[in-house]
Amino acid sequence: MSLISPACRDALQHWLDGLGALAGRSESTQTAYRGDVTDFLSFMTLHHSTRQGLAALERITISDMRAWMADQRGSGVGARSLARKLSAVKSFYRWLAEREGFEPTAVLSTRAPKFTKKLPRPLAEDAARAMIDTVELQSTSDWVAARDAAVVTLLYGCGLRISEALSLTGADVPLPATLRIVGKGDKERIVPVIPAARDAVDRYLELCPHPQSPKAALFRGVRGGPLNPRAIQGVMEKARMQLGLPSTATPHAMRHSFATHLLSAGGDLRAIQELLGHASLSTTQTYTAVDTARLMEVYNNAHPKARNI
Repeated sequence: MSLISPACRDALQHWLDGLGALAGRSESTQTAYRGDVTDFLSFMTLHHSTRQGLAALERITISDMRAWMADQRGSGVGARSLARKLSAVKSFYRWLAEREGFEPTAVLSTRAPKFTKKLPRPLAEDAARAMIDTVELQSTSDWVAARDAAVVTLLYGCGLRISEALSLTGADVPLPATLRIVGKGDKERIVPVIPAARDAVDRYLELCPHPQSPKAALFRGVRGGPLNPRAIQGVMEKARMQLGLPSTATPHAMRHSFATHLLSAGGDLRAIQELLGHASLSTTQTYTAVDTARLMEVYNNAHPKARNI
């Protein structure tokens, strides 16, 4: 028997449907939210020894919230993950309270655990260039080498996510001066394509043995199907080991490098936000912290007084 009442299941589904249709949240986000809220409702059922209908949810207390959070921490859930779960629960409760007409103070006033936000780990400019060059040396097949280099060049040159680069199709070539990219939450953005990225893709197309068609994936696996992102992750892992780079030198690090290097060169934060497709400027602002940290590292290594301290 399900631990969640039919009324709660229906309410949860209606909320998730709204997230997809109105808020534009991706399927993966909806799936994560479903799991987070389902776990919360299941805990409350066990905590009160009865299935929680909508009326019972209105009576959730601060003590109940503390018990849930203590249970999560006791189960090994980290502070960052718990903060995400609490955010999902609060979002659901805001929607439910507005629909049912009750005051969700106990839930909304619950404080998220503190945690240190992880800063992006970009590569240095010379390391990013070396990564592209070294990736191309990992395959004995000329067309596969050109393919891998083209993908990594797009990640760094255009700030694409690996999923976005691999979603390009034959209809996107030859690459125009700007690409219309559909990112997370179906959010569209316009991304300029630098000449180096166009040249890399053109070279790949000249060597690729598989015929291109408008609806087929631009980047192909060895057998002709869509390229699996694990292939790029694997080739970058080999390259970083040869270059002596840390394990954080992943495909996503190339996107971080794109943003950080633009900011270092004087790029506008709002413009970088648009290029990355971030819904919130606060997400993009993490790169200012990276830039400041790098600046302080250079200062401490170079300043005569700092070296003597």
